[in-house]
Amino acid sequence: MEIIPAIDLLNGKCVRLNQGNYNEVTKFNSDPVKQAQIWESQGARRLHLVDLDGAKTGEPINDLTIKKIKRSISIPIQLGGGIRTIDRAKELLGIGIDRIILGTIAIENPALVKVLSQEYPRRVAVGIDAKKGMVATRGWLKQSEISSLDLAKRLNNLELAAIISTDIATDGTLKGPNVQALREITKISVNPVIASGGVGSIADLISLSDFENEGIEGIIVGRALYDGSIDLKEALLALKNIHIQDSINDKDKFLA
Repeated sequence: MEIIPAIDLLNGKCVRLNQGNYNEVTKFNSDPVKQAQIWESQGARRLHLVDLDGAKTGEPINDLTIKKIKRSISIPIQLGGGIRTIDRAKELLGIGIDRIILGTIAIENPALVKVLSQEYPRRVAVGIDAKKGMVATRGWLKQSEISSLDLAKRLNNLELAAIISTDIATDGTLKGPNVQALREITKISVNPVIASGGVGSIADLISLSDFENEGIEGIIVGRALYDGSIDLKEALLALKNIHIQDSINDKDKFLA
């Protein structure tokens, strides 16, 4: 299971929002390029990058920073925020972004998601950002009338890289993930699921690792890494040790 560090870009800076609130911004690093290099040096195998300006306005305000980050690291990048046209999606994939994350258009223009997933199989992820079970769009500023589970069902006929399931109520709070919501979405989705929101300790990561066999392939971690609640190297080692122990237990059961 991957631990995927998050970098959220706002006006070219590395920030975190509390529960998606643009009025509650914490700036962590004025140099997101350097931050991306730090996460890679500590063992991250993938970077989660969000253009918050793009999510809010649809405008590619942070493109210069995004391109600098891409050139500065060798690990794959998954990028979301304001990707609402085919041209924009192709532009980002063309500069070497490994995965694009579609959010708003999954509600407003599902046909576009289908076209892109067919043209770029396993390179398109869909972010399902939910508040009280209902999907939010436009940088979490608008509430739709579609539940997260209904949207996950609609996406089952597409060959997606992943569904990124974010519980807005827990995002940035460090109070633990919404395990019940994750369990429900993994039961419904045929696509892999990446968990996001609320992770505040290595214990949270370990608890989510129990769902790996049920379809959770990664966990996005943001604020907990920045404030020191989680050390990335220690977290990666902890999950590696769990995987080794599980392999030993499976072997013992087979030989018994």
